[in-house]
Amino acid sequence: MCGIVAAVSTRNIVPILVQGLQRLEYRGYDSCGVAVYADGLQRARSTSRVAELQTQVAADKLEGGTGIAHTRWATHGAPAVHNAHPHFSHGPGAVPTNRAGRVALVHNGIIENHEELRSALQAKGYVFDSQTDTEVIVHLVDSLYNGDLFEALKLAIAQLHGAYAIAAFCKDEPTRVVGARSGSPLILGVGKEYSECFLASDAMALAGVTDQILYLEEGDVVDIQLGKYWVFDKQHKAVRREVKTVQAHSGAAELGPYRHYMQKEIFEQPSAIANTLEGVNAIVPELFGDDAYRVFKDIDSVLILACGTSYYSGCTAKYWLESIAKIPTQVEVASEYRYRTSVPNPKTLVVTITQSGETADTLAALRHAQSLGMTQTLTICNVATSAMVRECKLAYVTRAGVEIGVASTKAFTAQLAGLFLLTLALAQSKGRLNDEEEAGHLKAMRHLPTALAAVLALEPQVISWAEDFAKMENALFLGRGLHYPIAMEGALKLKEISYIHAEAYPAGELKHGPLALVTSAMPVVAVAPNDSLLEKLKSNLQEVRARGGVLYVLADADSRLGNSEGVHVIRMPEHYGALSPLLHVLPLQLLAYHTACARGTDVDKPRNLAKSVTVE
Repeated sequence: MCGIVAAVSTRNIVPILVQGLQRLEYRGYDSCGVAVYADGLQRARSTSRVAELQTQVAADKLEGGTGIAHTRWATHGAPAVHNAHPHFSHGPGAVPTNRAGRVALVHNGIIENHEELRSALQAKGYVFDSQTDTEVIVHLVDSLYNGDLFEALKLAIAQLHGAYAIAAFCKDEPTRVVGARSGSPLILGVGKEYSECFLASDAMALAGVTDQILYLEEGDVVDIQLGKYWVFDKQHKAVRREVKTVQAHSGAAELGPYRHYMQKEIFEQPSAIANTLEGVNAIVPELFGDDAYRVFKDIDSVLILACGTSYYSGCTAKYWLESIAKIPTQVEVASEYRYRTSVPNPKTLVVTITQSGETADTLAALRHAQSLGMTQTLTICNVATSAMVRECKLAYVTRAGVEIGVASTKAFTAQLAGLFLLTLALAQSKGRLNDEEEAGHLKAMRHLPTALAAVLALEPQVISWAEDFAKMENALFLGRGLHYPIAMEGALKLKEISYIHAEAYPAGELKHGPLALVTSAMPVVAVAPNDSLLEKLKSNLQEVRARGGVLYVLADADSRLGNSEGVHVIRMPEHYGALSPLLHVLPLQLLAYHTACARGTDVDKPRNLAKSVTVE
């Protein structure tokens, strides 16, 4: 979480820093700030959004060629101006102000030994102005500074325990910014004019400024100056990182005709799926990498590691992998997996699922699995240049495009598409997919963009449901089999952005407890495709109606479910078979979106949440 932008240039860099923060605001919006060198250190900080910071910067006439900026998701210390980055340090006994300090620093991550370091620095006379762990780093760097900021940073990070991406500069070296990463992403951008070099959490921050990007590796420490840069690895040896031309994503940050990014991204799903499946003309293991055929032939089980929405896509894939590929599959919450004793199997294919490819818990879980001897690894990821893609042996890179809304939509359905392809490729490698079945699945996948567009046309009916839900404080979601994870995803979306308490259960579990909650004030959403469990589900729905519950049912056109008193039905345009989860989740996304709009919440930036979870 949190977003960092830093720059060294011969021109005024403040507009670029602030624009970069606007592009990174989805990573954290509890507070924001910018600091520059202008005859010393100067800064502006705000607990409002970046747009307000931009006004403040203009009013203060803040200008400079060297600077750092930050948008914060609070970990240590409440969202308050004194906890906002950048933090300054000015030596023992002095309290830095907005126009006084020696070292300025921003940080993404969590320093686990901050209390121990804070006590040691206080003993030296350093005065702390915040509750953040970040202020510990800036004072530590200052305490180690002896005329060379890069050397001070190297000495400082040797004392840090935890995760970090850091950018810092010093008033005594006004055309230099140094940075480091361990457990949190950081990239280096090389400008084509003005002798510019940049650091940022994400290449999107530099869209339209430079497309020449170096992706820093774990443990890298970097020194950028006017027209030049140096990168050192975790052993502090000089290294070369490949400069990649990264297409600017500035268009992704434009809303166009939509009210919110989430709405835009919901309606981008037909094209996101089309792009993700582009070029898939046959089911072959090589879709996942050159070595995939050998790996797939050798494995006998699958372990899926993921968090949040990605975990629900993994839960869906478990049904496909076991029913189509006939491969035993286990799905683990990544943040829990490495903290329990498990039984490793070296013939397991470890599959990670992550939108950003930088999710701290999922990366840690991957490394834990590898440490147990499970080295056959594959990721389903939306960012080709991410740490996850680099660390896994095999990969399928989805092409959903940049997703800015905190609540994931198009990334989720693109993950499902990639996981369905993985299922088919594994089935084929095991001799469990004949030519006729392959042709049928390929035809169904090619139809997905058209089918998704038809489901999105149901939006007016969903808006009618949302008007009812906006008055509620609780909701129950039901699904069976393959659609239980879709019910869980629907409940997650509703609580994420509307703040309505929502829970999901397998419909067959109603009688085992949840039925006690059902009243007319507890709307019940049911995902009801016309599959082998439909009749069982109908019985569960009757149990709800008998207790006065109000039903909202997503039914296939041929499921023989209709509207009646206390039963509201939206008919899906057609029956979708194994790919049904990709279609049934769309109305649930729209329900959450329009309910949140009706309740007046901040749809794209829900309270307490951020898009990219890069801290544990």
